[in-house]
Amino acid sequence: MSGSLPVYRWHLAPEGLATRRQLRAMELRPGGQDVAAELQRPRRRRGPLVAYLYRVDAAKPVRPMTPGRRAALAKANRARRICPACRRDAGYVIPTSLGACVPCADSDSN
Repeated sequence: MSGSLPVYRWHLAPEGLATRRQLRAMELRPGGQDVAAELQRPRRRRGPLVAYLYRVDAAKPVRPMTPGRRAALAKANRARRICPACRRDAGYVIPTSLGACVPCADSDSN
């Protein structure tokens, strides 16, 4: 993707460009616009970390949270807390690495 895009080094992007996270902090979203530039952070022994930049002036406001979206999000988060082994609410999001709540995962490993 970097073939035709301007590439900037880490912390050297010009004003008016922002990553998705930076846009979100400003309560904005890319809004369908194409990537405007690329930000690269060099790393040792591996390829650079890449972040895509979007134009702030072309960004759109974040869509408001509706009651229906809020309910759907709560339902999805609640489902992530239910242990598939014991079917109880763990009170935290079940780690995908364990696949079950900590007590169930510990009893399976013994």
